[in-house]
Amino acid sequence: MAQEKKKGGVLPPDGGWGWMIVAGCFVVTVCTRAVTRCISIFFIEFQMNFGKDYSGTAWIHSLVDCTTMLCAPLGSLIGNRLSCRIAVILGGFLASIGLVLSSFATSLEYLYLSLGVLTGLGFALCYTPAITMVGVYFCERKALAYGIAMSGSGIGTFILAPVVQLLIEHYSWRGALLILGGFVSNLCVCGALLRPIILKEEEACPLPVDSECGYEVKLPVVSGIHTGKTASDKLKVDTKQRCLQSMQEYRFLLMPDFLVLACSFLLLASGCSLPFVYLVPYALDVGVSHHHAAFLMSILGVIDIIGNITFGWLTDRRYLKKYRNICYMFAVGMEGLCCLFIPLLHTFVLLVPFSVLYGYFDGAYVALIPVVTSDVVGTTYLSSALGIVYFLHAVPYLVSPPIGGWLVDTTGTYTATFLLSSFAMISSSLLLFSVAIIRHCQRKRKNSLSKDPKLEPCEGKQVDYYTPKNKDLMIIIPASS
Repeated sequence: MAQEKKKGGVLPPDGGWGWMIVAGCFVVTVCTRAVTRCISIFFIEFQMNFGKDYSGTAWIHSLVDCTTMLCAPLGSLIGNRLSCRIAVILGGFLASIGLVLSSFATSLEYLYLSLGVLTGLGFALCYTPAITMVGVYFCERKALAYGIAMSGSGIGTFILAPVVQLLIEHYSWRGALLILGGFVSNLCVCGALLRPIILKEEEACPLPVDSECGYEVKLPVVSGIHTGKTASDKLKVDTKQRCLQSMQEYRFLLMPDFLVLACSFLLLASGCSLPFVYLVPYALDVGVSHHHAAFLMSILGVIDIIGNITFGWLTDRRYLKKYRNICYMFAVGMEGLCCLFIPLLHTFVLLVPFSVLYGYFDGAYVALIPVVTSDVVGTTYLSSALGIVYFLHAVPYLVSPPIGGWLVDTTGTYTATFLLSSFAMISSSLLLFSVAIIRHCQRKRKNSLSKDPKLEPCEGKQVDYYTPKNKDLMIIIPASS
């Protein structure tokens, strides 16, 4: 680190310790996203123990998911101000404590606070900073690195789901939550792996964030500051610098491209969670056995891993790297099309291709979210931008499953729910595609104007409108009498 400071920073390693960062982020996604998905396995146990209905019990899962996304900007803030390492270690401690306290629960309200809020807050502090550090260490192979790191969600779900079921059978749900609390404490070890790195100035964007989180901070110099200032003056200057830094960290919110991307993420989040919630109930409704219905989710989880890694590798190829945005739109659009046709699938044999296609494109777009965000806002703003991006997922994740359930209750079928999911995801893709087409047409028109000499603008040219073209022409003013 001392050598890096002397040299004024380093280039993104694209390997080396960066693979340890990827491994740490992989375990973080296992401990956060996979554990969150596995909480649904406890539903029956919670219902039997506390005597509550499904809707009341389902709020536990919704609260964990919502708190994780809602508090994502807090994780970014701690990562920027202190360090990503501190944020992940603190989050691991809170998440572990939340799961351990949940094993002593005496009511659902107790679980709402311990499992829903406290554990969700811990996951939020871990998730965004860990993902940010991968983007700091990788440039050329960024999509592949994110694909491997984000595949922890699918792999973790595939492995943890049967393990959690075995733990419940052998140690009851309380013992299973206690063991999960110990497992999640490994987040603290992952945080210790997030070694800071200082990038070269030309590799960073104009407004760096934090040296501990991977960037070198260069606050603007306020004119009139001298070394002989009093303590109160220094405090005022320090406060002004902090305010300036806070404004700079979220300056990307004024970028039109990011605002369009944010609207697209809102639509995406409104639709992407519905198939995960209602695929198994739909399969049971059309006559598929319980075993085969559960197997559909296993297929979806395994193919999700393949989508994470292969799509990340493909979009890192030289011929596709500049078209990452289009690849992301394609993946989201294909997911929407899959949901559009699911009401026509009434047998297990027909639902298997749906699970394969939906799982693959789900893994593809999840791996590209940090990459597309980084391409829009730059590496410097990535931590704060990802916090906002995951914050935008919070409300749709909380609201869309109940809306889908209301549609099922009202119509008596799952068709409206899956059509809603399809419409949201296709709209998300079309929004980005429309903006891309408009930008392309504007660039094309601008290029044609610059090439046509007749249409060149007259900027910088001085025209003397009072100089006659015919030099022989003279204006004779008669003398006054």
